[in-house]
Amino acid sequence: MSQHTLTLLRFTYKKLKEKLTVSDSKKLFHEKFPYVIPGLYKRIVDEMLVELNLLNHQNEFTQDYLFCIGLTETFKELMKGYKPEKHLDLLFESLCNSTNFDVNQIKEISEKSLIEFKDKSSKDIMKLLKDKNTSKPYPSRILNLGVYILISSSQDFRDNNESDMNKIFSDFFEKLNLSTDKAEKDIGIYKSSISKMKQAKELIEELRIKDKKKDQKK
Repeated sequence: MSQHTLTLLRFTYKKLKEKLTVSDSKKLFHEKFPYVIPGLYKRIVDEMLVELNLLNHQNEFTQDYLFCIGLTETFKELMKGYKPEKHLDLLFESLCNSTNFDVNQIKEISEKSLIEFKDKSSKDIMKLLKDKNTSKPYPSRILNLGVYILISSSQDFRDNNESDMNKIFSDFFEKLNLSTDKAEKDIGIYKSSISKMKQAKELIEELRIKDKKKDQKK
């Protein structure tokens, strides 16, 4: 084992026993993921790392199934098109481990919960959510997005118009004792981020094609 590895292990063990600062988490992350992150995705990774670090400092926070779904599924959605794709598992693992979260546990809880909610109507999802949530969940952007992902994947959800969709969202968050205003804001920003990422990728692809054509003409 190299001296560098030993130093990293000692640093990691020391920090796991105490609260990590954002700076600590960033240092650990870059040690665990020693690759350049494309500019299009760097801001998203930085924001996720900071958010996870801050949540880890909250004594009332619990790593429940809604949080796990929100984290795994938003990561997949926002990282679409990331290259090389083979780095994505290590990237997600590094994000979790550098903020004191158990990546295997998060993936397992998310996968089992998504299967449990699969192919259900919005009414059945609401009943299941109420049955599973015996106490008020700790509010966070990631948890709000977990709820959003479950609702929007229901069998009957997309049959509604936009006004009815918004009403369904409001009812869900109210019944879970979560702020509807905060949830609407989080969902709006998330949808906007996806749209902007899509536009940026399309622009990059257009520029790539133009450059290729120029090279062929030379």
